[in-house]
Amino acid sequence: MSAPAIANIPVNIRGTVILPPPCIINNNQTIRVDFGDEVMTTRIDGVNYKQAITYSLSCDIQKTNNLKMSIQGNTADFNAALLRTNKSGLGIALYNGNQSLNANTWFNYTYPSKPELYAVLVKQSGATLSGGEFTAGATLLIDYQ
Repeated sequence: MSAPAIANIPVNIRGTVILPPPCIINNNQTIRVDFGDEVMTTRIDGVNYKQAITYSLSCDIQKTNNLKMSIQGNTADFNAALLRTNKSGLGIALYNGNQSLNANTWFNYTYPSKPELYAVLVKQSGATLSGGEFTAGATLLIDYQ
């Protein structure tokens, strides 16, 4: 019996490693959205109490201006598209302009334009909210498309 023939073919592998986009969001400071002290539980309907998410964005991009953004956080028990608050039955809807965003999903944009982000209070259908302060947290992320 003779040994099987073995082919010897070189394989070249090539690629480019890129760094995350060199962006500074809000001068590395926490972004705060304040709904104020006069939110009436009976007027929370996913439209009232819309607040701008005000932030600054500075990117030193040389190769591409095509970026993507996501707002990552815990989602409401009653709707996975909403951010969870510490108050049962209350969530926060996110918007880029008039377009609804789902928490924890990416959307594309082109720098130097900056997405116009908004937060809107949403009450779970049939829920009766108690009074008092509420909080929610999330992380704003930017990456290449």
